Amino acid sequence: MKRLLDIVASAAGLLVLSPVLAVIRFLVWRQDRHSPFYIAERAARGGGSFRMVKVRSMVVNADRTGVESTSAADNRITPLGHFIRRWKLDEITQLWNVLKGDMSLVGPRPNTLREVAKYTPAERGLLAVRPGITDLASIVFSDEGDILKDMADPDDAYDKLIRPWKSRLGLLYAKNAGVLLDIRLMWLTILAILDKPKALRGVGRELVRLGAEPDLVAVARRDRPLAPA
Repeated sequence: MKRLLDIVASAAGLLVLSPVLAVIRFLVWRQDRHSPFYIAERAARGGGSFRMVKVRSMVVNADRTGVESTSAADNRITPLGHFIRRWKLDEITQLWNVLKGDMSLVGPRPNTLREVAKYTPAERGLLAVRPGITDLASIVFSDEGDILKDMADPDDAYDKLIRPWKSRLGLLYAKNAGVLLDIRLMWLTILAILDKPKALRGVGRELVRLGAEPDLVAVARRDRPLAPA
């Protein structure tokens, strides 16, 4: 059922959003006359890799700088790219990866092979399910760029402030993956764009329902500064 939902929803999404995608593609191409797509190698379920398609929000060859994490103040992001990231328009093309079977609508966000190589034995459980466009962590840390904005070393800050909680949220999803949970998380993802506090309250209820540990529920509320973990 989960795969059927992925196929139907991704096909419908690509059809309905194709006019929006066409406009965004043209605007990205017009700014520097380079491909509007960013093709990124990401870790696949069970190991191996796949080519994830995103609308490009950064300058050409931004990934060659060696910096994995992106803050909101990252000068590699183009002016148009800030708008694209704010409204998650760069994620639309990933519906193609969902349709192909590389990804799911809901699942732990696909990571780079370099980041996966640093996984702890517990974190390798994230590879047990298809990576997704959204999940619990995508909602809780939808402001990841702002969290890392003033950090001298965004990669180090990500590993200490975000990664531990993001991994635990991903592992909790992998343990409880299912169609009904996916539908609720897709709704909360849309809600997070319009009303983040309300979406976070919804995530909190889901975490309690899934039996999450109290410290994870507390962090997911995002009502206090993140502490290194």
